[in-house]
Amino acid sequence: MRADRLLSLLLLLQNRGRMTAPELAAELEVSVRTVYRDVEALGAAGVPVHADRGPEGGYRLVDGYRTRLTGLTDAEATSLFLTGAPGPARDLGLGAVLATARLKLEAALPAELAEQARRVGDRFHLDAPAWFRDADPVPYLEPIARAVWEQRVLRAHYRRWGGEVRRELRPLGIVLKGGIWYLVAMAEEEAVRTYRIARFLAVEATGEAFERPGGFGLAAYWEESARRLEAALYRGTALLRISPRAQRLLPMRFGAVGVRALDGAGAPDAEGWVRVELPVETEAVAVGDLLALGTDAEVLGPPELRRAVSEAVAVLAGRYAP
Repeated sequence: MRADRLLSLLLLLQNRGRMTAPELAAELEVSVRTVYRDVEALGAAGVPVHADRGPEGGYRLVDGYRTRLTGLTDAEATSLFLTGAPGPARDLGLGAVLATARLKLEAALPAELAEQARRVGDRFHLDAPAWFRDADPVPYLEPIARAVWEQRVLRAHYRRWGGEVRRELRPLGIVLKGGIWYLVAMAEEEAVRTYRIARFLAVEATGEAFERPGGFGLAAYWEESARRLEAALYRGTALLRISPRAQRLLPMRFGAVGVRALDGAGAPDAEGWVRVELPVETEAVAVGDLLALGTDAEVLGPPELRRAVSEAVAVLAGRYAP
């Protein structure tokens, strides 16, 4: 680990020029005292690191010095596929590996391309988690990811809606969707299923290897699975009349189905209200979801849903009456 850190420190100075000890400590995620020790170790190894004193000071390499230790390890080369997602890479236990890989790649590029790569990094950022929601705790993400990579059977203790289960899983892939991590795996009955990684209560690698099913594609499975979930989830359609404000809220509250509902909206009336057809879940869920739109929406149909919303409104009116 220290050898990797020394190389990262060297590459930081080579790629970025003069850096202070606090700046190096922040990049390497170590203490300033550790940076001091690492700089001394580089100097003892013959690397010409010069310390400039004063307010504008810092560490730099003597002009013209460049290391040629820029070859990528297998793990570093693999981690480059996550170069635009440092948060997920860190969750997977690849944060330090990815940082070293990026530094090596930057050091190996011609100066003009290295500068262009830095500019891209400064101007584009991927933030995977959804708004207004804390990330799931995923203490078993690293061992699960290792089992996926090594094609090893996992013995898992999992909490689902109907209770807790224990089973052996053949992990096929990991998906990050809206800030939530999922495992796609084969269970004992050879069915491919999706598991929310935060709901694993324990995982244990059995050491047993397995063969991936022929023709299985993670992206294709996920796309089909998402379509099936949406078809099963939305059991009806609500006809709504919504205000301009609700038209802005619909995508935020209902996601893709809200966007599609707006795409099919009718012409606005004199007040800017439009009619939309919105896929909804069960009646009980739909009532709560539609009440969240407040006075900016009116349920026109079906009649049973309009009646259920009306009854809920009457209960609220009675509860808040003087």
